[in-house]
Amino acid sequence: MSLKECYVKLGGDYEEVLARLFSEDMVRRFLKKFLSDGTYRLLLEKLSEDYPEAFRAAHTLKGVCENLGLSDLCKSSSMLTEALRAGERPENLDVLIAQVCTNYEQAVSAIQMLTGC
Repeated sequence: MSLKECYVKLGGDYEEVLARLFSEDMVRRFLKKFLSDGTYRLLLEKLSEDYPEAFRAAHTLKGVCENLGLSDLCKSSSMLTEALRAGERPENLDVLIAQVCTNYEQAVSAIQMLTGC
């Protein structure tokens, strides 16, 4: 799979990311690092006990996704971030986290196909 094909699967803008990170090698390197980033796991852990920390994890995930051009995951994590901003459990938390989980799994799958990890 090419990097451009990966971004189609990710729902991202390949040209925008390439302009930001300057080379395909750099984009690949940061995508590979994304696979080992612990923010998503921290988010899931904190959702059951600490909503202010869950907000911070969701906000971090959103920022990472924005920088890497993971548009679908960026959008769903942004919605979750805003819902958690008050530091309390939002009414629609189950729907929001389900969408983040789906988008995260899709992103990981596409990146693994690209990197062979």
